[in-house]
Amino acid sequence: MKPIPIAFTLLFASACGLMTPEPPAGQDSAQFTIATSTGTTQGRLNASADPQVGAEVVSWFDIPYAQPPVGDLRWRAPRPLVAPDQVIVERDDTSCVQIASKYGGAEGNGVVGSEDCLYLDIRAPKDFASKQYPVMVWIHGGGNTTGLKDYYDYSKLVASKEVVVVAINYRLGALGWFTHPAIQGLQGDQYGQDKATNFGHLDIIQSLKWVRDNIAGFGGDANNVTLFGESAGGHNVYALLASPLSKGLFHRAIAQSGYTVTNSLDNSYNLNGGNSFVTRGSWQVTEDILADSDSTQAELSPQALRETLKSIDAREFIALYHESSDADYTPLSTGDGVVIPKAGIAAALADSQYAKNVPLISGANKDEVALWFAMHRYFMQTSYPLTKLLPPRITIKDPDLYKLWIRTRSHAWKLRGVDEPLSGLQRAGYSELYSYRFDWDDQKKSFFIDFPSIFGAAHGTDISFVTGDFKYGPVTSYIYPEGEERDQMQRTVMNIWGDFAHGKAPDSSLDLTWPRYNSEQKPYLHLDRDIDLRLDSETGSLEALLAAVAANENASHSEKCLLVWETLINIGNPDIPRYQAWNQAQCQEFDARAEQRRIAAELMTEFGSTTVL
Repeated sequence: MKPIPIAFTLLFASACGLMTPEPPAGQDSAQFTIATSTGTTQGRLNASADPQVGAEVVSWFDIPYAQPPVGDLRWRAPRPLVAPDQVIVERDDTSCVQIASKYGGAEGNGVVGSEDCLYLDIRAPKDFASKQYPVMVWIHGGGNTTGLKDYYDYSKLVASKEVVVVAINYRLGALGWFTHPAIQGLQGDQYGQDKATNFGHLDIIQSLKWVRDNIAGFGGDANNVTLFGESAGGHNVYALLASPLSKGLFHRAIAQSGYTVTNSLDNSYNLNGGNSFVTRGSWQVTEDILADSDSTQAELSPQALRETLKSIDAREFIALYHESSDADYTPLSTGDGVVIPKAGIAAALADSQYAKNVPLISGANKDEVALWFAMHRYFMQTSYPLTKLLPPRITIKDPDLYKLWIRTRSHAWKLRGVDEPLSGLQRAGYSELYSYRFDWDDQKKSFFIDFPSIFGAAHGTDISFVTGDFKYGPVTSYIYPEGEERDQMQRTVMNIWGDFAHGKAPDSSLDLTWPRYNSEQKPYLHLDRDIDLRLDSETGSLEALLAAVAANENASHSEKCLLVWETLINIGNPDIPRYQAWNQAQCQEFDARAEQRRIAAELMTEFGSTTVL
């Protein structure tokens, strides 16, 4: 469930780093030609003039790691591809089917991309042929509905920390997560996983198998693989920690701004729309597919429904999930009992029978939700103090209300998305757990917008410090101003991530000792410039956050109910009974989603958009 609706492009801008994919550049050489189980790939020597990279990184692009999941392979487990004799050719577009967005990486109009999208990129130090470097496998974010591997250039991390980085695509949206009896109920299970519903997670697992079998040719150590991802990527890291199918495929993990939301099989299907919270279950979308026909699902045979679902155009199918309100809820990750235990991700993380016992770093950003609210007209106002030929000046309508919303929701993200999973993993027997909060907000003010106060350490602003590729669209120079503070933050983050991948303690390059997480003190590291880099213990709780909302004298009744709703339905599994019981059932009769739609409609009527952009 999204918070107060915001423009789709802004929603994923930061989570994907606001990097525009660039065509690979470099020099080809026969020594960079590598034979793999899925074909021969030609590497390129990096042509960057950056002194941190120089020509010391080799890149290979668009390597297939599975058969294309098209035709009858739609909604099946990914099939291994055995094609050692083919010559791999770089492709113009490998994005999976998704809504187009120049900020999301897949440009165009409407729905773009292809079901033939299971590809990966590899970057390695130039001397890879004689080495066994640690491997880091990157899972991109984007809500598991958008994003692609091409967004991310990890050349600086590769060069400075001597690692091999693999970036992968995986099926998105309802092509990656889908539950319907006409699919799972009629598929044989000869392959072992075709009864699953979490196909996107199976893709990630298949990519790890490809890495295990082929990465040595690129100078990577298959016995030292770190899985890392941000936002939905962090969520998918948790999913693989919970999955019984991924054991032995990775040896360390980093979850940046992850979450543990998991749906049940019943809610993902949502027969007859029985759960009003689930507005875009597979039953409802299949009803939309049949809307112009003479039949309903109840009237068609399972075989006929299966044929309809398997044959519908992929882009047309994904478009059906984006025709309604931003307040609609679409189930994705599901406790299918195959990929994810039926109890869900959070419960499985705390269950020793699924434990991988690998070291893990997990953290959240101080101002996570500023990404969604920083440009929203509900919180922001515009003026033209000079001339309308220039961009508008953007200011906060009510600073106290904005601060309440950002602090409550962002703190709840850490509590639900970091502390709860880590405490569960500790109960399951994990011993090497580390927690952080990303605090860096040394941004530059503009006459038109006070970036430090409005954005701060927003969702996704941490990614550029891992890549060393600082891009945030047209406001990059304000979000990441050049200077010592930015250099310090990049050095600290790269050292932590790189040292961890090398099997060292994550504080090996720090001037302090980062204690391992425990559920009593909940120690964590404030990730910031050198002067503000420090240790702390989490003393907050979800109960205290909700009590502070109740005691707030600035927010109205409806604003409090909206804030509590968003706090309790995001990041972890939706807790609707708790929302209804909050503060002596103050919001029991308040329809938060209807209020979200009302606010959006009013803003659209007055301004033509919910965003100030």
